[in-house]
Amino acid sequence: MTDIKRCDWCGVDPQYVHYHDTQWGRPEHDSIKLFEKLCLDGQQAGLSWLIILRKTENYRAAFDNFDPQKIAQYDDAKVALLLQDAGIVRNKLKVNSIIKNARAYMKLKEQGIDFADYIWSFVNYQQIVNSPKTMADIPATSPESDAMSKALKKAGFNFVGSTIVYAFMQACGLVNDHIMACPSRNGCIESR
Repeated sequence: MTDIKRCDWCGVDPQYVHYHDTQWGRPEHDSIKLFEKLCLDGQQAGLSWLIILRKTENYRAAFDNFDPQKIAQYDDAKVALLLQDAGIVRNKLKVNSIIKNARAYMKLKEQGIDFADYIWSFVNYQQIVNSPKTMADIPATSPESDAMSKALKKAGFNFVGSTIVYAFMQACGLVNDHIMACPSRNGCIESR
C-alpha cells in the first residue's frame, strides 16, 4: 500500500481528511457559499478549524443557511437565542460578527456589487497557484489577503484580518496551496 502524501495540516481525522480531499482549495464562485466560508473562517479565530468544521451544520441551522438577507435582520432577541445554542461557538463577538458581515454583504448587494465578483477581484479573477514543497513554504498572509482584509473591513465586515482572509482564500480556491506532492493539488487548479 502506498502512503498518500496529503497536506500535513489535515492529519488523519476522517472528517478533516474528507474536507481536505473534497473541498479545501477547490475554486468557489457562489456568493452565498463564499459568504458562509468567510463567516466560518472568522469563527475559527483562536480555535482549530476542525472545531468549526464539526459545527458547520449547526451554524447553518442557527444562521438560516447563511442567508445574508435573513441574518441582517437579526435583533437582540435572536442574538440571545444564538448565545444559548450549544451547537455553535457561543461567543458574543463572533455571533455578532456574522450579523455584521451579513449587513455589510447586503450593503454591497444594494450597491450592485456581486460578492463573488468582489472577492475574486482581489486575485484578478484568476486562481493563484503556488508551489509549496512543504507546509513550511506556505505563508500566513499575502499582499492579496492584506488588500482583501483592508477592503472588507472598510466595507463593514468583521473578523477579517489578513491571516483569516488568507485561510479563506486557500479554502475557497482563490489560492491553491496544496503541497506539490498532494494528490488533491491538480484537482483544485482552475483553468479559465
